[in-house]
Amino acid sequence: MLNVQHKRELILQLISAVIVIINAAWFRWLWYEFYFEKLFIPFVTRGNYAVLTVFVVIYASFAKLYGGFDLKTSRTSQLVYSHVIASGMTGFLMYVVLWLLIRYMPQVMPMLLGMFLWSLSSVFWSRIANTLTNVVCPPAATIIIYDNRLAWRKGRAITRQVAWRFKVIDELSVFQPVFEVLDEKKPEAVMLCGIHSSERNDILKYCIEKGIMVYIRPNIGDYIVNSSSQLQMASLPVMLCQRAQPSAYYLFVKRLADILFSLAVLLAGSPVFLVTALLIHFTDGGPVFYKQVRLTRDGKEFEIIKFRSMRVDAEKDGVARLAAQEDDRITPVGKFIRAVRIDELPQVINILKGEMSVVGPRPERPEITAKYEKGMPEFRLRLQVKAGLTGYAQVHGKYNTSPYDKLQMDLMYIARQSVTTDIRIILETIKVLFMPESTEGIGEGEDASEVL
Repeated sequence: MLNVQHKRELILQLISAVIVIINAAWFRWLWYEFYFEKLFIPFVTRGNYAVLTVFVVIYASFAKLYGGFDLKTSRTSQLVYSHVIASGMTGFLMYVVLWLLIRYMPQVMPMLLGMFLWSLSSVFWSRIANTLTNVVCPPAATIIIYDNRLAWRKGRAITRQVAWRFKVIDELSVFQPVFEVLDEKKPEAVMLCGIHSSERNDILKYCIEKGIMVYIRPNIGDYIVNSSSQLQMASLPVMLCQRAQPSAYYLFVKRLADILFSLAVLLAGSPVFLVTALLIHFTDGGPVFYKQVRLTRDGKEFEIIKFRSMRVDAEKDGVARLAAQEDDRITPVGKFIRAVRIDELPQVINILKGEMSVVGPRPERPEITAKYEKGMPEFRLRLQVKAGLTGYAQVHGKYNTSPYDKLQMDLMYIARQSVTTDIRIILETIKVLFMPESTEGIGEGEDASEVL
């Protein structure tokens, strides 16, 4: 027998299926109208169904990867953006599939038309889907339970930014009579923020027993435990926590992929390298590249290579600091290459040399790392693996996300290291390349070293 939650999830899955069906219908029209008759070996019915199935699998996979089905946590604009990126990636791969089937380069314009139609459909679907989701899943009556003021602020930020999911009915300090309030107000959900494990476990067990949804702002220890190995010793369950120990197979595949990726970017991107270098040089006559000491695995220092985006005297006072919003140290050319991430391209040289990897925690400067470690010594835990060009924190966070939150995301990656995880992050990076907020600097008065 389905309960209310099961029914809601089933309805949301049906809503998600609608956009896949609509866009599959558009592709079917494109297939028969422009490509079917040009096949090298004509298909019978099953072959046509197979091509349509390939489209459905590719489109649904990219839409899911980019959050196109995250109906409960995404705004309409976020859903549209996710499906537009999914449409672009699907169109590219389907064009390759058609090229292989036809045996020569097929027409590009019909596929571009298809990408436009899929994107246009997603605009209308997203608006309707968002409205239906809010009807099916109304905001849950929620109580925020916190340990300290900063943790409370984080919890409030979540419930406000995803306001269509939460209806905050109370806010409690963990030092108040929590269980009495829970018994009295009977919330549908609670948000636990910055609470120590002993008190948190008691609240968690109570909520599970009462059928209350629990949202937890995790602590660093949670990610360490999450990376543990599950063992049976003396007929008893044991969890083994240790420093990151990726398999030899994974390290070999990762290094091989790093080498192939860096060589491919150096070869294919050479025109971009040349044009960017000329623009930087003729703008102010300064050096094209900018080298800076960063930290990688086990705290080893190396010189990261980037296209220079700031004035030559950007740090003439000798103080290391992150870029701020509207930072006047950034040159006009620098603003552009930072916005489209071209300034990061020379790091493929670091990857080829083995100092960095394609995927991993972003490398920090020794001075900034030392500053962060004063407030949170565990910040060094991110140095268990090689630094990367992109990572979990870059995909799901922003440039101005607090170091503590970035550390949590880096530890989440370290706990889940695998070839599949790396491929997923690389594909997700494509989505954030076009999101300007992912490169926002630190606002005036913001403290980048906040811990919780």
